[in-house]
Amino acid sequence: MPLGSLLADKIPRRRWSIALLLGIGVLVNYFDRVNLSVSRDALETTFGISEITFGWLSGAYNWTYMLLQLPSGLLLDRFGVRRVGIISTVIWSVASFATAISTGVAALFGSRFLLGIGEAPTFPGNSKAIGYWFPKHERSLATAMFDSAAKFSSAIGIPLLGILLFCFGWRLNFAVTGFVSLAYFALFYFFYHNPSEDESLSVSERDFIARGGAQPEDRARAAKGAPLTYLLQKRKVWGLCLGFASYNYTFYFLLTWLPSYLSTALHIDLLHSALYTSVPWTFATLTDLAVGGWLVDWLIQRGANSVRVRQTVLVGGTAFGLGILGAAQAHSAASALFWISMSIGGLSAASPVGWSIPSLIAPRESVGTLGGILNLCNQLAGIAAPVVTGYVVQATHSFSGAFIAASVFLLIGIAGYIFLLGRIESIPEPV
Repeated sequence: MPLGSLLADKIPRRRWSIALLLGIGVLVNYFDRVNLSVSRDALETTFGISEITFGWLSGAYNWTYMLLQLPSGLLLDRFGVRRVGIISTVIWSVASFATAISTGVAALFGSRFLLGIGEAPTFPGNSKAIGYWFPKHERSLATAMFDSAAKFSSAIGIPLLGILLFCFGWRLNFAVTGFVSLAYFALFYFFYHNPSEDESLSVSERDFIARGGAQPEDRARAAKGAPLTYLLQKRKVWGLCLGFASYNYTFYFLLTWLPSYLSTALHIDLLHSALYTSVPWTFATLTDLAVGGWLVDWLIQRGANSVRVRQTVLVGGTAFGLGILGAAQAHSAASALFWISMSIGGLSAASPVGWSIPSLIAPRESVGTLGGILNLCNQLAGIAAPVVTGYVVQATHSFSGAFIAASVFLLIGIAGYIFLLGRIESIPEPV
């Protein structure tokens, strides 16, 4: 075993409790997001929502989420993860309760817009926090701990919320997620601090984190603002954004439409549709943690070339995402779930590598800004996915065209990773 691994075994593990906290936050975030897809039929009964209206409603969250990505990144770099995180958690909690008491389609849209505002800083903030708290050789697993929660929330959230919906109705679903969000607010408020402010962080662990290449906290640099225009000029940034946007298109397509696909195309009832949906998301959770997280760090800690390992998983995992094309020809639940699991499993293996890249390549105190740029592009794709799918399904009465569209975008994303992002290495500091 390498000396670095032996030393790490003797170091306190406060940093891993921070990764777990961030993962819980993403889990709660995605309960809020998937609740709408679970409640589709109930909302249609209550408000008379069509496929196209539901597609727009599914994407409504992404509009404000997208528009606030760059401002969120700048605020995170200026004011820090803790202060921005506290405010955002309060906002998304209010949004869940607002959905529960909605009296019409307009109110539903308003609550989804508010949810997007509250959750906008989550992923850029988590990426920035991981950069502070973890050495480079542990960063993939730490990132996977919060990224995999996005998949795990669908694995457990969709069936749980489906059962709640079946027994108590859609309004209680959203009220429950509101109370869970308030509980997370209390947890984050009392627990999260940056390493320099955390009284529970030992000197030995603080030194271990710093020696491993963690992003330094630079208050003077943060006060000047992040170099947004400088980052936008870099081809690496655009390659990363294009590749990750292709992942997010497929992710949101499945997140918002998978239960409906199983129930309408394969004629599976609502309750079983919610249960079957958990299969690919459970597999995605495992590949996210095991491949994109643990395996990447394990190989790097044992001397493998870190750039080659990350590039292989990033491109290879996205290529596995093309398995979604197989679902276009599936005629049974088993066949559909196999191809969808292969697709989202491969994409999920690549995802934590993608989210670790901002903290690996960004100049000092601009991880939040780069994360904001990345998630802005992600959400453009996230907005397009449910809307495009709604039009395709209504026009063709089939999901095949939607699966083909996702595959084409993934091919474009793979090209972005290879020809624009290239080597995963630091962007030079601006002069």
